[in-house]
Amino acid sequence: MNQPIQQKILDDILLKRDITDVSKATIRQCAAIANELEDASGESFVRLEIGVPGIAACQVGVDAQKHALDSGIASIYPNIGGLPELKTNASRFLKAFLDVDINAECIVPTVGSMQACFNLLLECSQLTPEKDTILYINPGFPPHVRQSKVLNIKYEQFDIYNYRDERLRDKLEEYFSKGNIAALVYSNPNNPTWVCLTEHELQIVGECATKYDVVVLEDLAYMCMDFRSDKSRPFEPPFQPTVAHYTDNYVLMSSGSKMFSYAGERIAIVAFSPKLFSREYPELRKRYGMGRMGDNYIFTYLYVASSGTSHSAQYALAAMMKAAVDGEYNFVKVVRTYGERAKVSKAIFERHGFHVVYDKDIDRNIGDGFFYTIGYGEMSNHELLSDLLRCGVAAITLNNTGSNQPGIRVCVSQLTTRMHMKMLDDRLALFEQLQATKSQPSVNT
Repeated sequence: MNQPIQQKILDDILLKRDITDVSKATIRQCAAIANELEDASGESFVRLEIGVPGIAACQVGVDAQKHALDSGIASIYPNIGGLPELKTNASRFLKAFLDVDINAECIVPTVGSMQACFNLLLECSQLTPEKDTILYINPGFPPHVRQSKVLNIKYEQFDIYNYRDERLRDKLEEYFSKGNIAALVYSNPNNPTWVCLTEHELQIVGECATKYDVVVLEDLAYMCMDFRSDKSRPFEPPFQPTVAHYTDNYVLMSSGSKMFSYAGERIAIVAFSPKLFSREYPELRKRYGMGRMGDNYIFTYLYVASSGTSHSAQYALAAMMKAAVDGEYNFVKVVRTYGERAKVSKAIFERHGFHVVYDKDIDRNIGDGFFYTIGYGEMSNHELLSDLLRCGVAAITLNNTGSNQPGIRVCVSQLTTRMHMKMLDDRLALFEQLQATKSQPSVNT
C-alpha cells in the first residue's frame, strides 16, 4: 500500500452498512468494514480487530473428539449437567492451576463462555427482586454488556483506569451500597487492556462481594497467560490469581478457546462456588419450582438455551484438561508466543509515535499477552480508527469496551509471521505520513 485509501471509499462503506460513527462499530462490523476495504483497495489488511486463536488447535483435543464421534455419540443427547469425565478433569484442572477446590457437581459445560455469561446474567438478575442490576468493571469484552442489553437487564459500569488498589474498594462500595447490584463482571487477565487485578484487588472484590451479597462472575478466558511469572506447573505456585480465594460468592468461567485454541468448537465450563451452587433462593423456587442456584442454571437456563453442550467437544476439553494436569501438555508454553508477538508489535507502534494507554498494574508495567491498548496523542477514537483503516489496519476502539480513554484495542493473534510485523511497520509509517499531510496548512490558490 503506497497511499491511504480515499476517505470517500470508507464513508461509502459506512453509509451502506448504516454505521454513522466508525468508533462505535462492533468487532464483527469492523471486520466486515475491513473486508470491504480490502476488496476495494486490492490490499491485504493488518488484522488486529478480532481475537481468533493464532495457534493450531490442541491435537490432544482433536484426537479425543474424533474418537468420541467415531464411537457414535453424535446420535445421543448429551447429559445437560455435563460429561462426568469432563467435570472430574475440570475440577482437577482448577485445583492444579488456581489452587481452588470445586467439586465436579458444581462444574457445568457450556457452549463457550458467551453462553455461560449470558445465562449467568439472566439467573443473577432473578435471584433477589431488589437486586436487578449488573455492574461491569471496564474496559471489558464488548459482548458482555451487549448481553445485558439483549436481556433488558439494567447495568452500571466504570472504567478501572483511575480506580486501582484501595480506590477500587471505594468505587465498589459506591455501587454495592445502593443495594441493587446482583452481579459483578470482569475478566482477568483483562480483555482488552491485559491489566491484571492484583491479589490485594481480588481480596477487595471478594470482601465487598461478601459484605453486600453480590455474585462475582470472573471470566478466566486467558487463564495463566500473564507471562510475567511462570504459571505452567500444575499444583505448584504461582497459581492463577482468582477471587475464589476471597469469597464464596463467585462463579468462574473458563473457556477452551484461547488456552487450547479450541474456539471453533464453542466449549467452556462454568464453575460455581460449592456454597453458591447449593444455595437456596426463594425467588427461583417461586418462579421455576427449584430453589438451588446450580440446579436452576442447569435445568432451567441451559435447558431452554441449548439443551446441553456438544458431546464430542466435552470429550475434547476433558482430554486437554487431563493432559495439562498430568503434565503431558504445557498449554502455557504453547500460548506464550502471544506475549512474544505483543512485545515486538508494541515496539513497532511506539516507534511510530503511539503510546500504550493502559500501561500499568498500579506500579508495575503490564505484561505482554493476547491484547494491549494503543493511543496516538490526543486523537479521538473516531479519527484514529478512520485513519488506521484508511492505512490498512483494522482494530476496534476503546470506547466500545467501556473505556473513557481514547485509543484502540490491539489483538496480536493474527500477527503470526515476520511478514505481518513488516506490514504493520509499513502501514504505521503510512499513518504517520497521513498525519503529516493533514497537519500541513492549506494553500489558497
